[in-house]
Amino acid sequence: MTLKQISKFAILLSTTAMMAACSDNGAVQDTADMVKAAASADPIKEMKAKPYKMISYETAGQTDADHLYLEEVLGEAALDEVKVWNKRSLDVLKADPRYQTFYDDALEILQSKDKIPYVSYRNNEVHNFWQDETHVRGVWRKSTLESYLSDNTAWETVLDFDKLSKDEGKNWVYKGNSCLAPAYEQCIVNLSDGGKDAVVRREFNTKTKQFVDGGFVTPESKGTMSWVDKDTVVIGIDFGDGTMTDSGYPREARLWTRGQDLSDAVSLGQGETSDVGYWGGTFDLSDGRREIVVSRSVDFYNSEVFHFPRSADGTIGERRKFPIPMKSNLGSEFKGQVLLSLNEDWRGFKSGDLVSFAFEDFNADGEIKDIHLVYSPDAKSSMNGYGVTKSKVLLSISTDVKSAAYAFDWDGKKWASEKLDFPANGTVSIGATNDKEDVAFINSESFLSPDTLWTYNTASGEKAKAKSLPDWFDASNMVSEQFFATSADGTKVPYFVVRAKETKMDGTNPTLLYGYGGFEVSLNPSYSATRGKLWLENGGVYVLANIRGGGEYGPKWHQAGLKTDRQRIYDDFIAVAEGLIAKKITSPDHLGVEGGSNGGLLTGVMTTQRPDLFNAAIIAVPLLDMQRFHTLLAGASWMGEYGNPEDPIEGKFLRKISPYHNLDPQGEYPEVFLITSTKDDRVHPGHARKFAKRMEDQGHAFYYYENIDGGHSAAANLKETANRLALQHVYLMRKLKDQTSLN
Repeated sequence: MTLKQISKFAILLSTTAMMAACSDNGAVQDTADMVKAAASADPIKEMKAKPYKMISYETAGQTDADHLYLEEVLGEAALDEVKVWNKRSLDVLKADPRYQTFYDDALEILQSKDKIPYVSYRNNEVHNFWQDETHVRGVWRKSTLESYLSDNTAWETVLDFDKLSKDEGKNWVYKGNSCLAPAYEQCIVNLSDGGKDAVVRREFNTKTKQFVDGGFVTPESKGTMSWVDKDTVVIGIDFGDGTMTDSGYPREARLWTRGQDLSDAVSLGQGETSDVGYWGGTFDLSDGRREIVVSRSVDFYNSEVFHFPRSADGTIGERRKFPIPMKSNLGSEFKGQVLLSLNEDWRGFKSGDLVSFAFEDFNADGEIKDIHLVYSPDAKSSMNGYGVTKSKVLLSISTDVKSAAYAFDWDGKKWASEKLDFPANGTVSIGATNDKEDVAFINSESFLSPDTLWTYNTASGEKAKAKSLPDWFDASNMVSEQFFATSADGTKVPYFVVRAKETKMDGTNPTLLYGYGGFEVSLNPSYSATRGKLWLENGGVYVLANIRGGGEYGPKWHQAGLKTDRQRIYDDFIAVAEGLIAKKITSPDHLGVEGGSNGGLLTGVMTTQRPDLFNAAIIAVPLLDMQRFHTLLAGASWMGEYGNPEDPIEGKFLRKISPYHNLDPQGEYPEVFLITSTKDDRVHPGHARKFAKRMEDQGHAFYYYENIDGGHSAAANLKETANRLALQHVYLMRKLKDQTSLN
């Protein structure tokens, strides 16, 4: 993982993990009695958007100030409201006879031993984190590569998190580990209380399988921690007053030596309080050196990167700034070349390009001499991601959202590439790679073809099928198609429709439209067993919209929807919905939308801007108050994406789109389903709570579920995930198939 990726991972989320938890499985949406268009030759013509107006509230109980108590995460009054909303919704959804079937099906899939055990490859061993009915919280385990590739892998337990939680009386949720190469015996294990982003970091030895007595341990905090050597780490956490940014991330990095009091650790500089974060890390060179590199995120997309030279006796030299553009991602080194992906034009190269330079050139005089082009996308293509092995650099490259894998090599003067032979017309992603090994893992999948994990030896070119998912649902009678909608400004927006081959185009098909539209996150064709089993097999149609704000066509596709241009994202989503209705795949009575986090903002905006288009909306772990998002938890870090509410121009625009502020007492809205988590320390649960309260104040019906322990994924374990999926699919069926309401 690159330094920039580490910082973004710390801020987001994986975003991918959040989306997998909150949207991947065909969640259900709900709408109330809304204006519905009669079936006609041109259904779109009858439901063009009315100009949405700004609502001002003066009635007691409806002002923004009256709802501030809902921002008190564990406040008694706030939780009293939550308990009432939870009970009212769960009493209805769990009483539906389909709930238990959905729950059982989801849990069977989630706990199945037929899941692919995805691994990292370390020093001739494969390591895996696994959850099933026995290991609800999960187990870290390892095996040999030979055994892993066999039909019956012999696993050895490294750390059992269910046992650890029981022994320590804690609700531990595993959040990954970082181990020191090349032995990978000394590791930092990240443990979250209930699923929060903030974690406790504890040193663990994989040989003794014990936490190290007197080893590195940190208090609970967001941040990063990286090995320099066996007795030294670079760390950025909450060190006390003034050491965290307004976004809730570290603004200082330190070099911490074993046995040293954390307060005495050597400072590696600070960022500003207004920065997103100051991220300490290390950078491995192919000759075995490990350099200290720190990234200062001025905002979510602009960073400065610094190198801290370290002498043989451990003395830290003066920091030197990498002369690279602020909108770029510094990657790994390969055969003396440092990889750099560009999000802006620079030195004759364009945004979206992958380039390289020699680390020694930068070291020589503080300037980069020669820049080399690795890969440049065309107008229809983008780079999904890459991984570095000892012999090759592997890239996943998408064309119109369908991807393929390529191997790149450096001959000392230029880069050359070859396309690798993997299944076409789906998603091919680069999995685990290690710059000290030739063995890499590559995954292929599509909407209707289960995941297959391959091993690929970058030295020999040998490819082998390692593991694959079973067919969890019958896809033989289904089809996946790609279409393009025309947005308000004429932009062509791709979307995928997954349906039964015999679907009648009569406007009655229950249809779930999913989108995200932010943070340069690409939504690619993916196989979801729960989506197939719970939704597609029950007659549902699934639609994935590749709207602007994502990264499907590179940085420019994302940047087209930044800040005050954000309405383009919502226009794209509206255009896809209108396209589905025009094709008579569905109609407003049977169309639902779903999204989580930034996608929750998307579906919240759809609720207030175009309630006539939908009869259901899942609004999961959402941002909804766009006037105060920057004051809540990690919200300040997202001003690079959304804008600053306190800026006169950006603030006016944010007020215009803010779902919480644009609910109308006279409006007719879908009976939405709001989902959040009390322990979400990324997107504040107050967003969902205040939106629900305003709907209640105005007399609008809604469903609501707040999980106490889930974190940003709203699920702390597999049983809770199955519960949430069952609730969502019951809701979906009630609204889009049965046409029933909450009461």
